[in-house]
Amino acid sequence: MSEANRTWQNWARSVVVTPRRVERPSSTEELQQAVKRAVAAGQRVKAVGAGHSFTGIAAAPDVLLELENLQGIIDVDAQRGRVKFHAGTRLHRIPVLLAGHHLAMPNLGDIDRQSLAGAISTGTHGTGAGFGGLATQVVGLTLVQPDGGLLTIADDDPLLPAAALGLGALGILADITVQCVPGFALRAEESSELLADTLDTLALRVESADHFEFYWFPHTDRAATKSNTRLPGTVPLQPRSPVQRWLDESLLSNSVFRATCAAGTAVPALIPTVNRTAARLLGGRQYTEVSHRVFTQRRTVRFREMEYGLPAGRLEAAFTALRQLVEDHGWRISFPVEVRWAAADNRWLSTAHGRDSAYIAVHRYYREEYREYFDAVEEIMLAHGGRPHWGKLHSLDAAALGSRYPHFDDFLAVRNRLDPDRVFSNDYLDRVLGP
Repeated sequence: MSEANRTWQNWARSVVVTPRRVERPSSTEELQQAVKRAVAAGQRVKAVGAGHSFTGIAAAPDVLLELENLQGIIDVDAQRGRVKFHAGTRLHRIPVLLAGHHLAMPNLGDIDRQSLAGAISTGTHGTGAGFGGLATQVVGLTLVQPDGGLLTIADDDPLLPAAALGLGALGILADITVQCVPGFALRAEESSELLADTLDTLALRVESADHFEFYWFPHTDRAATKSNTRLPGTVPLQPRSPVQRWLDESLLSNSVFRATCAAGTAVPALIPTVNRTAARLLGGRQYTEVSHRVFTQRRTVRFREMEYGLPAGRLEAAFTALRQLVEDHGWRISFPVEVRWAAADNRWLSTAHGRDSAYIAVHRYYREEYREYFDAVEEIMLAHGGRPHWGKLHSLDAAALGSRYPHFDDFLAVRNRLDPDRVFSNDYLDRVLGP
């Protein structure tokens, strides 16, 4: 199916583009043909999943390939726990697909609307000092090349560290093989507490919990913490009741939060009071559920986000500087600041490449002006060795990024070899990788 001149926009409404043509391939063969047609016409081509990146990484100047018809499992290697998926498979569908094989993904981020291809290509991660981002779970993939041919990369291929987190710059992902684990449960402990107490015990919490994260509500002295402990999939579950889940995910986290964001936009003086109330409400719960129900949350409030990965040892200094920044400028920030962790990995363009990492993410309601806040936060993150999330807002270009990644030039060399004519490029990739 093909459409001409249809405007596309991402989830955050931060990117709008009208490509010459939109196509929805339903098989790998149709994906190959779509790329060949674009190249024959001298057009650039990009694939898009759910559009959950805040940057223009998926924006297509000429041909946009929507992968919504390329979803599901292709093959399962039950003995090794490896599952091959169509690249467009949405993350929220994967737990159900894996359940029949008694498998699960080792870790997930807190949002699961993305496509698998988009999530690995932008460096999506969850939290847990002993766990890498989603791209580290990739043990094989297939890329459609400019001539329409297929490049298959296995787990022992030296190209995998480049291609598993490739920004969409090396080809169009057709399929992805993920290393899964036996299905497991998580015991979640959520608490509202003084921020000072959280920071005083931070190192111990990060080390002792399988998955730890916290949220600081600006203009307050409180944090909402979440510690998840991994348990066998056979343990008795103690899930939240349907009413509690609705209160947590629909009422408090979305409906009420949307209303308070809108009110805060109209009357910024309300924000500190709202944040103090929210910080106290988000805590005091313990429950045990299957892993994906604990990892992920339903988010319907639109926002803009910037996130930086830092050397784990620089987290507290950067976080202290951020708190001082908000106080000094007198901004009224309604969204909490999110802090997470990830293990070092070997993916060339991973924000955690070669170093254990901590992440600081800042947000603003999509109707609020974000640039002054984000620019000032970015200056702090860069001063502490930060690397920006590829799918979230930042201002860096190739000249600034190159020195932050040991294998940046190696990645560019692979790009030059696989896509010398920049068939798979766009304005964003031209900025962060160079033309």
